[in-house]
Amino acid sequence: MSFDLRFTKGQGTGNDFVLFSDPEGESELTPTQIAAICDRHFGVGADGVIRAVRSANLDAGAAALAENPHAGWFMDYYNSDGSVSEMCGNGIRVFTKYLLDQGLADLHPGDEIAIGTRASVRTVSRTSNGFQADLGLWRLDGGEPLVRAKQLPVARPGLGIDVGNPHIVVALADDEELESLDLGFQPILDPEPVHGANIEFVVPAEPLVDDGVGRIRMRVHERGSGETLSCGTGAVASALAVRHWAGAGAPNDWRVQVPGGVLGVRMFQADDGEHVALSGPAELVFDGVLTLA
Repeated sequence: MSFDLRFTKGQGTGNDFVLFSDPEGESELTPTQIAAICDRHFGVGADGVIRAVRSANLDAGAAALAENPHAGWFMDYYNSDGSVSEMCGNGIRVFTKYLLDQGLADLHPGDEIAIGTRASVRTVSRTSNGFQADLGLWRLDGGEPLVRAKQLPVARPGLGIDVGNPHIVVALADDEELESLDLGFQPILDPEPVHGANIEFVVPAEPLVDDGVGRIRMRVHERGSGETLSCGTGAVASALAVRHWAGAGAPNDWRVQVPGGVLGVRMFQADDGEHVALSGPAELVFDGVLTLA
């Protein structure tokens, strides 16, 4: 038996998603269906699928509402292989754009909207060129696993950083090393984290800091999706890692160049500790109807 799925294709700095509205939580897709939708040859093509569900109608949304009763919508996010992901920094901006476009939520200038995710509630506000998401607290995730990647001659140590989902950040020597990587192949981590990780490869700009803003370039292999043109939480993790390596005096504002564009990262103090925010564009590309088996 087949059914029609009404969807919207969206992207943020080239990180693309298929979004659909299921307020009552009645249309949960299988991993096979999600992988078929994301297939770039036989499906719509995307790095992930995002379902808009009212938090009250999803088990995972109960925790979000307990944390913040204003988190009425839950971003139910899946990687392109159908696996569940805790959080997506580009996805939450595109998700917010989708809610506004569909008339499912309002976001007036100067206001914030609370969004439920599996990494707890995140708040999103408008910016001059898109949206900014407060990704909350972050932490060093311990250890320095060795990272091996195709076309990287020598294994490099990585720094584990958690921003709601796990990341390993690797510093490279120059742009040539960054561009020569073949991230069509899964990098190998030793030891391998139990739940896997997104792996970022970064190169500092020269100079690293310009007018008080840190600048880096990044490529990423995302857990469950492969190489993508951008990873929002990966940009955040990369900026945090380079600031950590740079030491005292490193800035709290960063510009991260990814293959799909530029993202802004800002670290700031909140009542419960240091938060990190991600800003960048969000665009809805087209609407469609897909018949799924």
